[in-house]
Amino acid sequence: MSVLVYTESENGKFKKTAFEAASYAKAVAEQMGTTVTAIAINSNDVSALGTYGVDKVLNVSNANLKPFNAKSYASAIKQAAEKEGSKVVVLSQTADSKYLAPILAVNLDAGYASNVVETPSNTSPFTVKRTAFTNKAFNNTAINTEVKIVGLSNNSFGLKEVSASATSEDFSPSIPNNGVTVESVDKATDKVSIADAEIVVSAGRGLKGPENWGMVEELAEVLGAATACSKPVSDLGWRPHGEHVGQTGKPVASNLYIAIGISGAIQHLAGINASKVKVVINTDPEAPFFKAADYGVIGDAFEVVPQLIEKLKEFKAANA
Repeated sequence: MSVLVYTESENGKFKKTAFEAASYAKAVAEQMGTTVTAIAINSNDVSALGTYGVDKVLNVSNANLKPFNAKSYASAIKQAAEKEGSKVVVLSQTADSKYLAPILAVNLDAGYASNVVETPSNTSPFTVKRTAFTNKAFNNTAINTEVKIVGLSNNSFGLKEVSASATSEDFSPSIPNNGVTVESVDKATDKVSIADAEIVVSAGRGLKGPENWGMVEELAEVLGAATACSKPVSDLGWRPHGEHVGQTGKPVASNLYIAIGISGAIQHLAGINASKVKVVINTDPEAPFFKAADYGVIGDAFEVVPQLIEKLKEFKAANA
């Protein structure tokens, strides 16, 4: 009857979202008076999960689960849930988990609540708080099915470390041939992923052209941040479409989001609204982004950003 959590990894290394999902599962398990079991697929150091409240890890090593396939992963998680008798399954809200969640819900005949931001306010009925209307409102959703699937909104619960260790058990689920084969995956390996980044530095048409992106990349490098852009920038071909954030691009839920030369169209704000702290640098004091930002700098990015980089480098050197 343990709470089951799917802990995502990439190239054998757990993502931050995996530890956050485990922390959340631990809190839910404490409410329900039970334990936490994690399913880890092709992950290297599963012992790290114990630090975030996992009691047992079902460790899956299967070459057929490389690379990610939503149907296959959903099948493996379903078998893990049935093995453990889990009535609550916790997932992250990464792109992969969003793909597999509806399939898993069908497989388990379960209710699925996405974008959950808090532990259940009630476990009978099982009621969770979720974001709605592109993070502008909340709703309280009761899941009435026997099995409940919770999609935890990224960066909403945080990491909660505990003094514990997890036992590990090899688990070999049956993976059916679903008729889909991934031939190849092209992915940038030298940059911080937007989805996993604690800090995102984003820029818009205010930079006037792709030749000026060097200072954005330098600021991101100093901060250990991911780079991103607005939709018009990617449409113009200044930056890759994979860097486009917003309602029609990639959603961002970073701890810090810095917007340089972005006016703040409603579609862009909808995609980054889940970020904890938002900073805008813009010459136009009437830019919509200033109403949504926590901090704003009215000034020319070509003057402000180089000074910011210089000050950050000085600070890092003094505190090295």
